[in-house]
Amino acid sequence: MIGFPQAYLEGKEVKETSSLVTELCRHFYTQGWVSGTGGSITIKVHDASIPKPEQLIVMSPSGVQKERMQPEDMYILSANGSIISSPSPKPYPNKPPKCTDCAPLFMKNRRLSLGKRLRKLGYKAYEMRNAGAVIHSHGMESCLVTMLNPQAKEFRITHMEMIKGIQGHGYYDELVVPIIENTAYENELTDSLTKAIKAYPKATAVLVRNHGVYIWGDSWIHAKTQAECYHYLFDAAIKLHQLGLDSATPDHGPIQRAIHSKNQFSTVKSGVKDSQNQTEPPRRCIVLDIEGTTTPITFVTDVLFPYARENVGKHLNLTYDTAETQEDIRLLRSQVEEDLRQGVTGAVPIPHADEGKEEVIAAMVSNVEAMIKADRKITALKELQGHIWRTGFECNELKSVVFEDVADALEKWHSSGIKVYIYSSGSRLAQRLLFGNTNYGDLRKYLSGFFDTTIGNKKESRSYKEITETLGVDDPSEILFVTDVYQEATAAKAAGLEAIISIRPGNASLPENNEFKTVTSFSQI
Repeated sequence: MIGFPQAYLEGKEVKETSSLVTELCRHFYTQGWVSGTGGSITIKVHDASIPKPEQLIVMSPSGVQKERMQPEDMYILSANGSIISSPSPKPYPNKPPKCTDCAPLFMKNRRLSLGKRLRKLGYKAYEMRNAGAVIHSHGMESCLVTMLNPQAKEFRITHMEMIKGIQGHGYYDELVVPIIENTAYENELTDSLTKAIKAYPKATAVLVRNHGVYIWGDSWIHAKTQAECYHYLFDAAIKLHQLGLDSATPDHGPIQRAIHSKNQFSTVKSGVKDSQNQTEPPRRCIVLDIEGTTTPITFVTDVLFPYARENVGKHLNLTYDTAETQEDIRLLRSQVEEDLRQGVTGAVPIPHADEGKEEVIAAMVSNVEAMIKADRKITALKELQGHIWRTGFECNELKSVVFEDVADALEKWHSSGIKVYIYSSGSRLAQRLLFGNTNYGDLRKYLSGFFDTTIGNKKESRSYKEITETLGVDDPSEILFVTDVYQEATAAKAAGLEAIISIRPGNASLPENNEFKTVTSFSQI
């Protein structure tokens, strides 16, 4: 831990951060987030010469009028949460300064701690999230949204433009925010908040029922932006609920009549009979593969792959200087370097940019052709392919194909309140393009989200456990996974999901006497 001299504590960086906290608290007061002395904010003192885990923290005091605070009213904390500078008391009727009860929670959110036990947990979490600022809001919408369903452990919303302002999310994604129960004192929330952060690794906020919300970002700008987006989305969900509409479904249709089961609200019927008149388990979610399940394998092998292979050089030439393509090149170069170390056939070194654009593109084309020929399921390739296919769809050079039973099934499941997701080795961008440009029109309105191999290999059970955690389903058997690949069905079953194998023209043969139910059409599900 770095020792900070008094001159540093009185220096430019600390003063600027203290002034910033003051300014933001006044702004948040006008938003209704920190009224009545409630709520708080804490920001790291950015100093490029000091490693982020060791930077100081400026924290607003507790129980004071946030709109009247001055920079000298701030607490200065070390990276391990100990107070190294406290504000001086003000004359009556002002209360003596007090370090906010949120401190242990902020330290948790910021990957820091106030004690030895918290410190051990905190630094591990800090590496995972690397937060630079945390906002605690008592905004009315953040309180009311937790009261819409007293049983709910999560807030969910999808297909809203402001979701794009939340880290790692897009318009078509389902935003999930965990909800924890309130306690008499905020410092007693530490354990439940820690569990929520661990259980929801993609979350950048935690709601506290009947209380408010904690939001963090890697900088104060990021935290502020996300806070504005979260409050907008909470307010939108409340208004949709008042209109009898469901914020968690893609078309925001009428709220389905709910049944109470296992402390969860479900919108699907239990005791559904299958074709053998056997009772099937209730389903809350269906997860679909693409190739050989919703879409002919030949469309991928005979249309998409050749298009990517034939257009990779043209795409790279046209977009070479864009940030997106430079990131694609960086990812592929990293993959190729690993392939060269492993002796993978077809891998050739990709020169660095200073060796010339033409040389870089030529090497990229050679590697992509080899990867496509080997049908490799790697993120670097899938990302680049998705960007090439996007151009093809936008230019109407591509039109995706789904089996004739798919559109009707998606509409039926959606109207029944069953949420449908896609899990494919193709990138999420490629998945959205495919379902947004089908021979039956745009089917994305029936889909609640997309998973790709960034969540894990499709033949590993841990990937399906991660999907279960992300979907917030307590019992994984309430998720049905449909695929044409036996190994994927086996992995899903090992994770507790129900699995069905799709039999479509051109699909690979299955092992004899396997244990899975098979269907030739989604109408049989």
